[in-house]
Amino acid sequence: MNPSPNSFPLRALAHGRTGDKGNRSNISLIAFHPELYPVLEAQVTEAFVQQIFAGRHPQTVTRYLLPRMGAMNLVLDGVLDGGVNDALNLDAHGKSLVFLLLQASIDVPPALQSLLVHQKT
Repeated sequence: MNPSPNSFPLRALAHGRTGDKGNRSNISLIAFHPELYPVLEAQVTEAFVQQIFAGRHPQTVTRYLLPRMGAMNLVLDGVLDGGVNDALNLDAHGKSLVFLLLQASIDVPPALQSLLVHQKT
């Protein structure tokens, strides 16, 4: 199945930061331009994020909207294999998880595509 011509990776619309505490990852997503925020708000839902991280089996995903900042905060519980001190894998920190989210694609209306930072890959 070919992707939609209006489909772009999230990294073209936003940047992100990630933190972790115990078995919880905290991911922020910040729109590059205020006009792109409604696109993020409409499509980067809790269900969307749950699907992106399905392989890590998050117990819950909670989204906190920050429209005046053009941002959202996503809290994923139970996604770090128990956390840094309990996990056996090499990267139990959640700091790299934002890149998994930024690779996900969403649809961007043609009228807003001139605001995208990166080219389609």
